[in-house]
Amino acid sequence: MEIVVVGRHTEVADRFRQHAEEKLSKIAQYAPTARRVDVEVTHEYNPRQSSRNERVELTVRDKGPVIRAEAASDDRFGALDLALDKLQERLRRAHERKHTSKRRIPRNLDVPKDIEALEMIPEITDDTPSEPQTGVPHPTQPGETVEVQRGDSPVIIRQKLHTANAMTLDDAIDEMELVGHDFFLFVDSESKRPSVAYRRRGWTYGVLALDTACDCETPQKP
Repeated sequence: MEIVVVGRHTEVADRFRQHAEEKLSKIAQYAPTARRVDVEVTHEYNPRQSSRNERVELTVRDKGPVIRAEAASDDRFGALDLALDKLQERLRRAHERKHTSKRRIPRNLDVPKDIEALEMIPEITDDTPSEPQTGVPHPTQPGETVEVQRGDSPVIIRQKLHTANAMTLDDAIDEMELVGHDFFLFVDSESKRPSVAYRRRGWTYGVLALDTACDCETPQKP
């Protein structure tokens, strides 16, 4: 299993790399078929975030869905331990999921009351004039990340390009839980629409879909 450690806006010392490799070597117990584990270390220079200025994100790339966990602390070694605890729990849940019957996700999916605001978005057609090009870079390859500063403000917009296969809503929510996010962007295999599932309170979820269709294939399950 390959372990790749990279730093974003920071240098990563050999001592931390060796420590991360030793810690993550145990991942093989939970994910024996994992091909690679990515470790991304980020340093936040904001003094107000001094107690959480070291962030570590772990990503396990296996044959199945990507499993991710992240944590922040004032020390990157501590952040690694916290993220590893979360990752091991998600790997355990993924392992149990493979060996139990497929659980049904409650269909109490709500649409926000302000969904009417989406009607204000103009429909884009071939006749709709496009916005002038501003020279803002965009990612062009899957997995590529591009960060752009918004004008003269301190706001940084991070863009990342992902590949997508059509999947059911149940699978999308399962994958959202595995990566530990509050939302998950996917293409619904039934409607072929770009959709976003998101977590609400408790064990309830919501979903938003665009009124357009995507030409995505649905992968065959083994």
